[in-house]
Amino acid sequence: MKCVKSIYNSTIEVKRSKFIAFLIPIDEFKGYQDMLKSKHPKANHVVYALRKFNEYYQIVENQSDDGEPKGCAGVPVLQAMRGNDIVESAILIVRYFGGIKLGTGGMARAYKDSALSVIAEANLVEWERVESITFTTNFSQIRQIEYWLLQSNISHSQVFRNYQDNSIEWTIKAPQSCIDKFIQISNL
Repeated sequence: MKCVKSIYNSTIEVKRSKFIAFLIPIDEFKGYQDMLKSKHPKANHVVYALRKFNEYYQIVENQSDDGEPKGCAGVPVLQAMRGNDIVESAILIVRYFGGIKLGTGGMARAYKDSALSVIAEANLVEWERVESITFTTNFSQIRQIEYWLLQSNISHSQVFRNYQDNSIEWTIKAPQSCIDKFIQISNL
């Protein structure tokens, strides 16, 4: 399975209709459709499809045709994501109508081609399950722990510290391979 770590976009034109596709990490999805609608007020539609994991690591899918004929916009985008095994990501497509009707088949092809275009532009990375560990150390170990975190490719945004009177409680939320490496290096 693959995902993206940053936002990618691409534009295609089909019979004068313009399709602007955005492939984004799932964490960026909330509010992104509204932002695109406000940024593109003359666009006719902003459709989306997404694939993410729930708390039981089951894939949850959702899509919206945003006023296009049912099944002609969101579903083809979702199929493109499935075909490329993309998870923890969303594709949003802004459509400007060009004056020529595409028909339902032509519209479905255009949305799927737009999704495939942004997927081709993206730097897809292997998706890795995020795990969490918590441990406690004393203050004198801070520099050593930070060094081990760096050696394990764990960033500051993945580390949470709770300072107590005589110790620090650390919580790390990172890909399993990084946590495994940290445990091996630190002997925790």
